[in-house]
Amino acid sequence: MDQLKKIGQLFSPAAFIHDTEENILEMESLIRNQHIGGITFFHSRYSAAANFEKRQEKLVYKDTLEKLQALIQRYQKISKTPLLISIDAEFGLAMRLENTPQYPYAITLGAMSEKEIDLIFETGYRIGKDLRDIGIHLNFAPVADINTNPKNPVIGYRSFGRDRNKVSNFALAMYKGMVKAGIGACYKHFPGHGDTDVDSHLGLPVINKSKAKLLEEELYPFIEGIKDGIDMIMVGHLAAPALCHGKNTPASISRDIITGFLKGELGFKGLVVSDALNMKSVSDMYPEPGRLEWEAFHAGNDILCFSENVSEATKLIAEKASSIQVDVSFQKIMKLKETLGLFDQSSIRFQGFDWDSHHAFNQQLAKEYITVISENESVPKIPMDLHNRKTALVSVYKGKDNLFFQGIDPNNLIPKFEISHNVDFDFQKLVDFESILIALFVPSAKPINHFGLETQLMKKITELIANKNVELFLFGTPLVLSELPDFEKMQKIVCAYQDFEVTQKETARYFLG
Repeated sequence: MDQLKKIGQLFSPAAFIHDTEENILEMESLIRNQHIGGITFFHSRYSAAANFEKRQEKLVYKDTLEKLQALIQRYQKISKTPLLISIDAEFGLAMRLENTPQYPYAITLGAMSEKEIDLIFETGYRIGKDLRDIGIHLNFAPVADINTNPKNPVIGYRSFGRDRNKVSNFALAMYKGMVKAGIGACYKHFPGHGDTDVDSHLGLPVINKSKAKLLEEELYPFIEGIKDGIDMIMVGHLAAPALCHGKNTPASISRDIITGFLKGELGFKGLVVSDALNMKSVSDMYPEPGRLEWEAFHAGNDILCFSENVSEATKLIAEKASSIQVDVSFQKIMKLKETLGLFDQSSIRFQGFDWDSHHAFNQQLAKEYITVISENESVPKIPMDLHNRKTALVSVYKGKDNLFFQGIDPNNLIPKFEISHNVDFDFQKLVDFESILIALFVPSAKPINHFGLETQLMKKITELIANKNVELFLFGTPLVLSELPDFEKMQKIVCAYQDFEVTQKETARYFLG
């Protein structure tokens, strides 16, 4: 294979499942003329804005799975070398595709005991199998970041938590589960995105910690993973001056960090992947098309993800790079494709998802992650027998006919209320009740715009806390408690994390003892 074709194998540009035919023809041109090595799939160009935290509503398109399968087949058919098909599916295909299996967020799994680590492995295996069955070879997961900053705008629910050992052990279990399923997996975001308060989609986060501190905290899961033989790491768009001679260079384009530290000092021999090169933290740095990709490759990345200038970048890398460096990255990519069976793949015969098994497994997980966050012994408990006309059930951001309330009160004997917006509800209706059981269905897992919560509504709920016996059942991330002043005054807070149907049913069983 000549040098330009080898360089083409470094690129994994973005493809959008709901693209127009014109966009699809542009991708086919890249495959034919630039000999790209892979494609990273996203939902739609419109949804890309959601990834930059500008949107909260869910976007619904028809036949996403069917369109993805058709595009994979169409693109593979015209590529002379099999394409490495990748995706971000941290909590399963549902992260990118409607009507596909969703598994709990990493923060949810992180609530489980380390004794249940086999369930983390099984989650990784099931996610990997779902991907493999529809023709995807590589999942850019798991997240190995430690969520040490509660104000982190981009990691939060995507991390297994604050404890470095649990994050390390769970990330490795998830990774091994996906590998067992026959797909590639990838630790991210090196050197650790957890202690940041800037979203790297929008700006450059800087971690101003000493090298010793980084080794002790952020880097710990990556170092342990390298010791255990992980073979792919994604480098994030964040600066760590202590690893870069005091410079605020993004790690993803820092030769000091990737070649010097990751490959040299830490001895990592596997594939290095850049985080998406369209992200604002790096995309605005080099106006010359292709220059960013060259900087990323020169720094030590083997796969250039979400490049928007493949043609220009190929020429620049051909001019500037040594043939040895190109060959090393090319051979790594070819070895990965061989390991994942790309050269002997027959056409995918997808038989559909085993939904019964999926729901049963999610129920099994729910039993392990439903957690008491706090309990105030000075506040009277809500009695298990709620049929005393002194207790009300209040559902926030979901109808009062939700499965949690149905499980608690199958005969519909307890007064129930629902609040969808602050202005829609008269709180005087709750005056005569001594106890309130609130089910809060958090609108968004992302902290932007207060997790989708209305500030005035949260103030009203805070007033309830001051005057009633209140128990809160939280269907969402516990990070949302920062939006509830005086939450510690509640009698009890139970976090169910997810609003899956099986989780709501299991939480009702938990409440009833």
